[in-house]
Amino acid sequence: MALAVLATVLLWWFPNRERAGDVPMVADRFNSVSFAPFRDGQSPLRDIFPTAAQVEEDIALIAPRVRAIRSYASIEGDYETAEIAGRHGVKMWKGAWLGRDLRQNDREIAALIATANRHPEVVERVVVGNEVLLRRDLPVEELARQLDRVKAAVRQPVTYADVWEFWAQFPELARHVDIVTIHILPYWEDEPLGVERAMAHTRDVYRRMKALFPDKPIAIGEVGWPSAGRWREGAVPSRVDQAVFMRRFIQLSQEEGFDYNFIEAFDQVWKYRNEGTVGAAWGLWTADRQPKFDLAGPVRENPCWAWYAAAALALSGLMLAATARLWPRARLWPLAVLAAALGNALAYAVCGTWPYAFDEHLKLAGIVNLLGQSALAALLLRRAGARLSGDPVEPLRNGAQASASVRALFRGRLWFRDWRAFAFEDLLFLFTFTAAVLQLMLVFDPRYRDFPFPTFAVPLVAVVARALLRDLPRRGGGWAEWLAGGVLLAGALASAALEGPHNIQALGWAACALGLALPPLLRVGPLSRG
Repeated sequence: MALAVLATVLLWWFPNRERAGDVPMVADRFNSVSFAPFRDGQSPLRDIFPTAAQVEEDIALIAPRVRAIRSYASIEGDYETAEIAGRHGVKMWKGAWLGRDLRQNDREIAALIATANRHPEVVERVVVGNEVLLRRDLPVEELARQLDRVKAAVRQPVTYADVWEFWAQFPELARHVDIVTIHILPYWEDEPLGVERAMAHTRDVYRRMKALFPDKPIAIGEVGWPSAGRWREGAVPSRVDQAVFMRRFIQLSQEEGFDYNFIEAFDQVWKYRNEGTVGAAWGLWTADRQPKFDLAGPVRENPCWAWYAAAALALSGLMLAATARLWPRARLWPLAVLAAALGNALAYAVCGTWPYAFDEHLKLAGIVNLLGQSALAALLLRRAGARLSGDPVEPLRNGAQASASVRALFRGRLWFRDWRAFAFEDLLFLFTFTAAVLQLMLVFDPRYRDFPFPTFAVPLVAVVARALLRDLPRRGGGWAEWLAGGVLLAGALASAALEGPHNIQALGWAACALGLALPPLLRVGPLSRG
């Protein structure tokens, strides 16, 4: 038990130890940061905007740390960001959002022109469109027309912002702007780059653009790093890597004289709908307006790690006490090891699920999953206690029977008074089948999907525990086992191949998927006689 406690503390402390303390921060203010003041429940996709008071609060919060802010749209809520920014001494890169709706584009442009002329002391440049060519929303000729329209109507420098490759693809657009504004996001490159290679790449791209447009100033309109989400090859979203990227970029910007805008001020949870967890994790402040880390000094990946470790220990102790009481003849140390594994698995499931439940749908899914994992943990301990005591356990069931239980549940015909006969096997197979479905999505639509380690933390412990207890059934399965196990096996191998050898997270999930596939595949085939 003492070893289990020590292992738990080390398991939580090691990935969350202080790091990056030796990476210096050479400035106390940012040149500019992307500013979107949306809070929980607010989203431009649903036209739910913050209040003027909330925008004022946000600008007042970041004003000591930023020289300017960049906005992306001119038609917002019942406030004018430029007016509020001016009260706090903050300059603006004022943007207009352009899409496929030409009438809405005209309204955005009209609002942009009006704001730029009304607040010339605040708006230092105007950004006509953001990544329009990347999204293929408008032809380059229409974009050029809108740029010329704005240039004729405002006194500020006019620019357009897009990923640097599209400036290289459409260099003729430079004739219509005063500044060439490029986006450099190493995480999102077609060949993703880790933090250790990001600065060299940023310098190379900037110099390439300077050579391509020698007569135009170059601005970096978006540069940054996400703090959470899926790995892309060697590009790792994390708080530590975000801090390292930010500090190294600031140093590089001073060496090279960059005119830059860092993405972004606050985490925007609404972006998860388009970009997954990583889309909601680019902020220097969290969505609840807390700084993710100090600008200088060491950084912890999860500052709350001690609370999760304490929760894991408490859960482990409660589960061990309850199981030992119910099965007093069972050997204590195997139960202690299993209880410790399950306590940590449940704490990890909460840690990896609840902070990323960005809306009511994800919260509901998270609650259902966590309740299911908790029930599976209790059922696994019950079965382990019986086996370690030499007592009989419930008869085995196959995937077809589990599928029938799910159908009966939805029809209201499942009688829970007989739960001992089916609950453990059926629930574990349901998790396995769900993993197979998610694995298919990771193969055919992987870009914005996280690898679901927390979703299957307890099922993975269950597979290992059953193997060690010699409780993995052989044969007796059929089509359901073929389907779940086969999809997991093929999908795990395909996913590992698609993600590549540098994506350790993807390879780790592939190994977990293969582990989940093992029990159903062992059951394929009829029961042997005798």
